[in-house]
Amino acid sequence: MEWRCAVLGEAPRNYSANVCPGYAGSGRGWADLQWTGSSRYRDGSRRASLERSCLGRSRRKVFGIDPVPEMVAAARRATTHLGLTNLQFDVAYTHDLPFQADTFDAVVSRFGVMFFPSPVDAVREILRVLKPGRKLALAVWHFAERNPFFYTVQRVIEQYVDSPLPAPDAPDAFRFASPGKLRNVLGEAGAMAPSERLLQFTIQAPVSVEDFWALRCEMSEKLREKLATLSSEQLNEVKRQSLEALRFYSTARGMSFPAEVLLVSGTKGRPP
Repeated sequence: MEWRCAVLGEAPRNYSANVCPGYAGSGRGWADLQWTGSSRYRDGSRRASLERSCLGRSRRKVFGIDPVPEMVAAARRATTHLGLTNLQFDVAYTHDLPFQADTFDAVVSRFGVMFFPSPVDAVREILRVLKPGRKLALAVWHFAERNPFFYTVQRVIEQYVDSPLPAPDAPDAFRFASPGKLRNVLGEAGAMAPSERLLQFTIQAPVSVEDFWALRCEMSEKLREKLATLSSEQLNEVKRQSLEALRFYSTARGMSFPAEVLLVSGTKGRPP
């Protein structure tokens, strides 16, 4: 019998599909994080990548969903490059999944739920397409101050440009950073036994400090908009200070950032 997994995305439209971090993982539908190379955990261990552990197995079918056509196109190109044949990518929204009820053995979403217009409705739709007794798992960023991948450049820019805090439930990368917040969403949506755990790992990328500065700016339209408000002198100073701060995370093999995410999961109940 074919085992099926849905991987759901909700990339904000200000992300670039060509430079946005790629996510991979391991295990039966759940994943660990990788970016341009690998993720190393605090205990020094590595986990098998998704294409080796899940996607590369012929009896497993993986469906990738994202509302941004450019993201889907990028995923299809990567699949072709890797020679994987058991993947299918489509443009769709999580609150209206194009699948019949009780289709999937697992549903996962890495860094997507924080951008869902209605997280509770989206989780209910996920539960609809899950088979009874099967699990969904969602990854969200822990607090910004625990993730220098984000805050190192942002803190420098904030010295020159005002950055008001987003509304408590506005779509944002750190919308569910507070422990328990997303777990409560799963409970409200009807997931059984919702649970949460903290994952500490390391983001590693074989790029230089200069390349990471360019990559980080390209990834976020918000950052580019703020940089556009600066004078030439201010922009040069922001870049200088950012490069200086980023060198703390530079190694002989490239950039290496400690990172923390919350892994939140739940189960679809079985009919009485």
